[in-house]
Amino acid sequence: MNPILFLSPLIAFVCTFILTKRWIPVAHRAGLVGHDMNKPNRPKVAEMGGIPLLGGVLGGILSYVGINTFILGQSTINLALFAATSTVLIIAFIGVVDDLLGWKIGLKQWQKPLLTVPAAIPMMVANLGRSVVSLPVFGDVNLGLLYPFLAVPIGIVGASNGFNMLAGYNGLEAGMGIVIISAMTFVAYYTGSSWVAMVGAVAVASILAFLYFNWYPAKIFPGNAFTYMVGTIMACMAILGNMEKLALVLFIPYYMDFLLPLRKRMRTEAFGKVNEDGTLDKPYDKVYDLTHLMIVLIKRIKGKVYEREVTIGIIFFEAILAFIGIKLYI
Repeated sequence: MNPILFLSPLIAFVCTFILTKRWIPVAHRAGLVGHDMNKPNRPKVAEMGGIPLLGGVLGGILSYVGINTFILGQSTINLALFAATSTVLIIAFIGVVDDLLGWKIGLKQWQKPLLTVPAAIPMMVANLGRSVVSLPVFGDVNLGLLYPFLAVPIGIVGASNGFNMLAGYNGLEAGMGIVIISAMTFVAYYTGSSWVAMVGAVAVASILAFLYFNWYPAKIFPGNAFTYMVGTIMACMAILGNMEKLALVLFIPYYMDFLLPLRKRMRTEAFGKVNEDGTLDKPYDKVYDLTHLMIVLIKRIKGKVYEREVTIGIIFFEAILAFIGIKLYI
């Protein structure tokens, strides 16, 4: 890989860092703030972190396209890159609308996935990826036209909404995004899809810059624009790099976080029960979220649980799954 290409992740990191730092006071002045529910005093924190992240991701990807086109003379991948970028832009717009209006117009949980369907259109009409997919248990399966018109939208809608579920703790969404996309980046590069790996490198660099402000105690929350966008990047990488099997393994925590709330008909929240000393307890008699399960496990080990420990515990679990997923390819 030409060293000049590493300018793109660097640009993504710098853009996201600067934009996030500038966005935080702007969000406070505009009243775009939310309460940090896992802290005793519930401080107000800037929201809609997906906006500065989008700036960084676009800066990184477009610089990568420019370097490929004008310096390296490799424009054959531009269609795929612009299709993925269009999908990311659409999902980011949908996320911003959801952040601003979702709570006002009372969107139900089953309605939100329908909002994200249009984002899959660019990847569908470009007919990217291979129709032969490798799946656990089933092996290689040729989906034919079902791949662009069924598998692609299901993957993008599922990933964007699934990644949006496991949230609410400082650094959790960004930390999970870094682990998952880093694993996909490694596999993409190992299997010869270096350009897909570069997309992942741009995304990881952007999220790392955001995590600086989102780690405990958070100065900014991700919001739906962030989670939709990061989940969509994962789906696009899986499609472009033929990593569907890896994506299925990496999303195991999200399957768990979907199934656990079903026991109470999705009428639960992930936040913990906050004590005066800042420790957390599970908020319900039973476990209805992966975060609640982590609270129970950590409390049995050391007696007290803090928000940061819940985040680190879940990220560590994801890192184990990432290792397992990578081993499927090497």
